[in-house]
Amino acid sequence: MQTVVMIGAGQASLACAAKLRSKGFDGEIIIIGDEPNLPYQRPPLSKAYLLGKVENERLLLRPQAWYEKEKIELLTSNKVERIDRSNKNIELSDGRLQKYDALVIATGSAARNLPLSMTRSISGIHTIRDLADIERLRPELDVAKNMVVIGGGYIGLEMAAVAKGLGLEVNVIEVAPNILGRVASKETADYILKLHQDQGVQFHVGEQIKELTGEEKIQSVVLENGKEIRADIVVAGIGAMPRVELAEQADLEIANGILVNELGQTSDSDIYAIGDCACYRLQNGDIRLESVGNAIDTGELVACNILGETVSYEPKPWFWSDQFDMKLQIAGRISTQDCVTVRDVEGEGRSHWYHRDGQLVAVDALNAPRAYLIGRKMVLNGLSPTGEQLANRQKSLKEIFESL
Repeated sequence: MQTVVMIGAGQASLACAAKLRSKGFDGEIIIIGDEPNLPYQRPPLSKAYLLGKVENERLLLRPQAWYEKEKIELLTSNKVERIDRSNKNIELSDGRLQKYDALVIATGSAARNLPLSMTRSISGIHTIRDLADIERLRPELDVAKNMVVIGGGYIGLEMAAVAKGLGLEVNVIEVAPNILGRVASKETADYILKLHQDQGVQFHVGEQIKELTGEEKIQSVVLENGKEIRADIVVAGIGAMPRVELAEQADLEIANGILVNELGQTSDSDIYAIGDCACYRLQNGDIRLESVGNAIDTGELVACNILGETVSYEPKPWFWSDQFDMKLQIAGRISTQDCVTVRDVEGEGRSHWYHRDGQLVAVDALNAPRAYLIGRKMVLNGLSPTGEQLANRQKSLKEIFESL
């Protein structure tokens, strides 16, 4: 193996590159990113960085010196125009043709935008995905009084919490019957809804948007029920889509992302996909995860397989969200549960435990770090306390764990 090229300069690519070097790979590694910055963390963007609590340098995944030390070529402000599978090269926006022996696609995901027919050319409408998004939003936040968040998912709710903390009037619009409908149980969603309402955030759940008003700048959001909500800023947090355009151009197989096998290989065995854009086809179904943990796991997995180790993917879902003074930590896949047990014990915090067919599959920990750590160990190791055991407040989680 001589040259490994990675398309996308984020957490997954850096995990892959670092693992290759740590395992002794001494060939050429090239990481290509379309942003001008050094690769950086994205989770703090909508929270600490937006609030000015984290400087640019602290966002960086690695300093410039690391790339030089590890002999990793980083091409920023460069876009891959096409993949030529037959000749095993890629064409860059600067005209360069780059050969590869192994190609790793780590293009991530892109924020869904509101329909163009709705937004027209009105300013003040934002998505939250990258550093440039935050730099556009910051100056408007300084002068705004009213924000409307469209979408009651994690990104939207984090943005609502930040804006409310800055003193804005905040309204959240969610078309589904509940916030967090696809990613949390009703127990967790109801708890987080009350948390926001107690801070003064207004919710419009199960409501459709009729139109956005304003000539050049956003002025209001009008609901189908006729209610008009004043808005100096609109943030659309309506989900993300895997970036698969290059894979489609290269005629790779697509299915809710770039389809890969358990080794991370696409339908071309010399091309891999990692991170948000990769959909793994496993025996028990397809899975695509959008999280920092999965980006690292799949990056390291593919590094091992490029080196011929034949390591199979085992999803280990975990995620977190900071809202007001609450840290929500999630381990496991919550969409598969058929039973939820609520555990609220003084000194431990509140946690929600998910079972399917009697097996523990996930845990939500709400300001309950110990519950998260123990619950994650249980899920990863296939240990399964019963709902009755978890509901017993006389037993600590440590005692329950040690009894399994």
